[in-house]
Amino acid sequence: MVQFGGQTAIKLTRHLSDMGVRILGTSADMIDAAEDRERFDEILEKCGIPRPQGHTVMNTEEALKAANDLGYPVLLRPSYVLGGQNMIIAHSDADVKEYMGIIMSHNIENPVLIDKYMMGTEVEVDAICDGEDFLIPGIMEHIERAGVHSGDSISIYPAQHLSDRIKRIIVEYTRKLSKELNVIGLVNIQYVVYNHEVYVIEVNPRSSRTVPYISKVTGIPMVDIATKIMFGAKLRDMGYESGLYPAGDYVAVKVPVFSFEKLTDVDTMLGPEMKSTGECLGIGRNLEDALLKGLIAAGFDLKREGGVLISVRDTDKQEILPIADKFERMGFELYATSGTQSVLHRNMIAANLVRKISDGEPNVVTLLESGKIHYVISTSAKGRLPERDSVKMRRKSIERSICSLTAIDTARSLVKVLESGRTINDVELVDITKI
Repeated sequence: MVQFGGQTAIKLTRHLSDMGVRILGTSADMIDAAEDRERFDEILEKCGIPRPQGHTVMNTEEALKAANDLGYPVLLRPSYVLGGQNMIIAHSDADVKEYMGIIMSHNIENPVLIDKYMMGTEVEVDAICDGEDFLIPGIMEHIERAGVHSGDSISIYPAQHLSDRIKRIIVEYTRKLSKELNVIGLVNIQYVVYNHEVYVIEVNPRSSRTVPYISKVTGIPMVDIATKIMFGAKLRDMGYESGLYPAGDYVAVKVPVFSFEKLTDVDTMLGPEMKSTGECLGIGRNLEDALLKGLIAAGFDLKREGGVLISVRDTDKQEILPIADKFERMGFELYATSGTQSVLHRNMIAANLVRKISDGEPNVVTLLESGKIHYVISTSAKGRLPERDSVKMRRKSIERSICSLTAIDTARSLVKVLESGRTINDVELVDITKI
């Protein structure tokens, strides 16, 4: 059984099969078809399912040509990767050259995949298939848009902002892919909804990290069912109809947990590479209550007053305005670096100017050490390098145990929770075993 071993087991499947080991469930050949770009593209074309445009490359020259053909930004990643490892969003030729220089130094055997980056809503599905019928326990919607690794995203069940048409398309695409790949057991499929259309990002012919989460909140024992199917059982014989399982009358959120305080020099900004080390579950009667529980469980200290430090990249400056406005209306004192403060002031939102680290003292570090700041919202066009001002600011906020948000969508959700005015004492216990 390789389905329950994550990406490591999937990478070993071909070697095991070549040695004559019998692979239970989805065959080694079909696992390869899901992982191999050219074979997978053929399957998508046969099924009439769109995916973000992309190319397969083996060197820097090919990568630059592909990136320019697609148009920036693009997503670069090696095939057969674990946890989004070595994956980036490139915004220029310089980013591509830097990335390929690092990858080429590792003597790659598998090609690098370059996709057009679509900033849409990411949706995830775990399904069980028996070769004929399929069962989707639930559709999960990510709060953070595509570009943040699914393991680092806050995931909502059931999806809250998808139309019935989009849900029907997701169910139909899942059926087609499961059938074409002859999935026996579990499969994880990630979609992006962009401009009211559904695109497939990737298909993982295995169990994913969301299987325990979706099993718990729907009451469907996915691993137990999948194991029986690998030995010949059928979904219908176990009492399950083919299609999407009806959602319960509650909302569940999976909130990632990070260990940044223990990992020095690591940039805390979220991106395609997975950085979380755990997760928490919040269940409520509505999204705000579920988020409140999940955020508190994940270690967020939800202060209702104090200071908010904002420093965001140019592409996020318009989106931060309503978030900053809500913080101000709730009575928070706003602080911002020069570019962000200028945009806030032009939109009638008061914010105190604070210097960047490279501009001399007093600066953001002085402010963070003063105890005045309870929330930091920080995004930057480039990260990773420990010597960058933005990275140092995020690191300092972690060292001071200040709630640090590096995705605009996360900040927007947190503001909604604070706006509700509810505390953990106001929300009721939801017993999903009795609903």
